Amino acid sequence: MSVREEYELRTEQLITPLVKKNSFELVDVEYVKEGANWYLRAYIDKEGGITVDDCEIVSRELSDLLDKEDFIPDAYILEVSSPGLGRQLKKEKDFKRSLGEEVEVKLYKGMELLNEKGKKVKVKELVGYLEGYDDERITLDLGEQKLEIERKDIAIIRLAIHF
Repeated sequence: MSVREEYELRTEQLITPLVKKNSFELVDVEYVKEGANWYLRAYIDKEGGITVDDCEIVSRELSDLLDKEDFIPDAYILEVSSPGLGRQLKKEKDFKRSLGEEVEVKLYKGMELLNEKGKKVKVKELVGYLEGYDDERITLDLGEQKLEIERKDIAIIRLAIHF
């Protein structure tokens, strides 16, 4: 386990009782470096959507616990927020909740598909309906065809957003 993963796991263990106490859902925890700064981010949600006040409650309590535990030696910025509309599907519960929903999939490398004229084209981005998943692959319904994609080949999968 990397140091980053350890920090995320320990933070998840600290925040889980806080979100449960407030009837929220913990969506994800990430520890990332952006530019010169480290960020410890917790994404929370609830039925009907999370508010700024909800984030503040969890942020204050989590900050106190992190100060007490003091297991991250680097300076970092703590952020507690909503996962947003375009949140990534990462965990089992994300995939389960998104079955039948339209998703965007970005691949690490191009995949050959047949276009509507029957010509082979290489694509790195797909939009379709999440029909199924397991630990190894997902199944997308693209309308004219169903496609199985290995999860190891997926850079990002998230709910599609239409404006």
